[in-house]
Amino acid sequence: MAEKHLKRSGMDYWDNLDVQIHKNWEVFKKCPDSPKRLWLFTTHSEKPYWDVEFRDDDGLVFGNEGSGAPDWLHHEIGDDFRITIPHGNKSLRSLNLATAAGIATFEALRQIRA
Repeated sequence: MAEKHLKRSGMDYWDNLDVQIHKNWEVFKKCPDSPKRLWLFTTHSEKPYWDVEFRDDDGLVFGNEGSGAPDWLHHEIGDDFRITIPHGNKSLRSLNLATAAGIATFEALRQIRA
């Protein structure tokens, strides 16, 4: 979190965030304040994100921009909680990670705060 470009990209927001870094996935899941439901955004789903009713205690999960989420994570989260961001251009493999995270976050916030 101390990387110069990362810090600069969020410089106006760091004071308002509660950033928690976990040693690994297992530690994250055991954390008492971890999300109740996890939604995996992936190209390996037909269910669009706008068909989901997000809740305040949900978490949004994204894979690596180059290779996506690992198979074990797809299996653990399960089909019912894998969703996609349709983008209409079938020649594109997927959206970049920053764009996908922004779209997903703002839709979840829109629903929760509506």
